[in-house]
Amino acid sequence: MANKTFPEGFLWGAASSATQTEGAAEAGGKAKNIWDYWFEIEPERFYQGVGPAVASDYYHRYKQDIQRMKDINMNSFRTSLSWARLMPDGEHVSHDAVTFYNSMIDEMLAQGIKPIMNLYHFDMPLHLQQMDGWENRAVVDQFQQYAQTAFDLFGDRVKLWTTFNEPIVPVEMGYVNDYHYPCVFDMKRAVVVAYQSMLASAKAIQAYRSSNQDGEIGIILNLTPSYPRSDSEEDVRAAHIADLFFNRSFLDPSVLGHYPEDLIDLLRTHQMLPAVHEDDAALLRENTVDFLGVNYYQPRRIKQKETPIADEASIMPEHFFDPYIWPERRMNPYRGWEIYEKGLYDIAINLKENYGNIPWYVAENGMGVADEERFMDGSGMIQDDYRIEFYEEHLKWLHQAIEEGANCFGYHVWTFIDNWSWLNGYKNRYGFYRVDLDTQDRLLKKSGLWFKDVARNNGL
Repeated sequence: MANKTFPEGFLWGAASSATQTEGAAEAGGKAKNIWDYWFEIEPERFYQGVGPAVASDYYHRYKQDIQRMKDINMNSFRTSLSWARLMPDGEHVSHDAVTFYNSMIDEMLAQGIKPIMNLYHFDMPLHLQQMDGWENRAVVDQFQQYAQTAFDLFGDRVKLWTTFNEPIVPVEMGYVNDYHYPCVFDMKRAVVVAYQSMLASAKAIQAYRSSNQDGEIGIILNLTPSYPRSDSEEDVRAAHIADLFFNRSFLDPSVLGHYPEDLIDLLRTHQMLPAVHEDDAALLRENTVDFLGVNYYQPRRIKQKETPIADEASIMPEHFFDPYIWPERRMNPYRGWEIYEKGLYDIAINLKENYGNIPWYVAENGMGVADEERFMDGSGMIQDDYRIEFYEEHLKWLHQAIEEGANCFGYHVWTFIDNWSWLNGYKNRYGFYRVDLDTQDRLLKKSGLWFKDVARNNGL
């Protein structure tokens, strides 16, 4: 028997996305998304020249893969629809895509695996990005149409939906860094993308509820607690600004229906407020989420900005704070990320105390490691004890938070099988199953056996 038992009906599963697993990039008339296009024009940017064309070939192997989920006692799985696959021209629905997604959903249900379906995971259709993507309100309206189409097609069986996965990432990586297409360095445009992503999410929620669906709809946010170096006013203020930019800019409108006033004041001071339409406030206020998915990998440690802002015209988030290296930190050297399990507990308590104890689940938690072949035993199984330890420590803190009243209903890891990861390709592996890129064979890792027991026992 588990000595740390989780609530009855707790969701044990994994997360993934269409572009990172499906492959079949041109099958069934699928249109290009920004990743297909970017790899086509700049393949040298991608680790070992591996693009999304094949990925983990889930499009062709989903039935066997869903059986593998069942084999390790997963009772739920979150993935995404590909907008470019389902509606290649933005208006008409692909019969082949509907057949694929219907069959996938039906197979999951037949195996007793609850589907959680996400609408957008970094994969803007190329023709919409050529219209300026989330900077264009017409694309926001097209997203609502796409969402309505998905609900009409699949809502009879999918009862948990999410609008976006990590909407901060395309903003941060594509508009203030160059790790996602379109590689723009413009904070003001980044703010517009962030704001209109939230409008798109609200419009999808509006469509869901107006069509009398009988499930629930939420959003998945990567929440990174911002810890100040010290209790000094300057450090605390710097951490607060980091929290505003990277957490509350999406958390507050999604759950509370409005933006923090101090974020609005900060943007106004630096002439970065987006254009706001008269009915935007009501749209956000009236279309908050039913639940949250929370992705947690690492904390953010912050100290006051030590070098003044030199150029007001090119303000970026890091102009307001500096990162701080905590002397006691432990690192995952392969990703360059700090491992801090208590951060998950702190997120849980924050949601309980400041966000109405909204229902939520851990939508991603994982440890990426390179060159895992080093840990393969004679039978071909990777002995990934480091991953088991990572999960166990996070689950202990999560269990404590639930014992203290946190309203958490599930734990999903990233990810089920090794998958393609944007510019990093297959450099770092996360899966319970290893994927051989030459043969596409799947091999269970030790962490998969560990998870099988945890899910069966509903606890540690």
